[in-house]
Amino acid sequence: MDTGLIAIAAGLAVGLTGLASGWAEKDIGSAAVGAMIEDDSLFGKGLILTVLPETIVIFGLVLGIMLMGQM
Repeated sequence: MDTGLIAIAAGLAVGLTGLASGWAEKDIGSAAVGAMIEDDSLFGKGLILTVLPETIVIFGLVLGIMLMGQM
């Protein structure tokens, strides 16, 4: 029973962080594209701001791996 709950927790950690990252990236990406239409020099800043939410998924993946190590 305990291993099943740990596996569910690991799946939720990775899945929910993936959903949250996609939701955040949607808003940031559209704003970055709008800014780049007005000024091409903002490409680098827009790219960096678009990549930042992906670190949330990396943290969720690390947590999932740590949880799976508990099994």
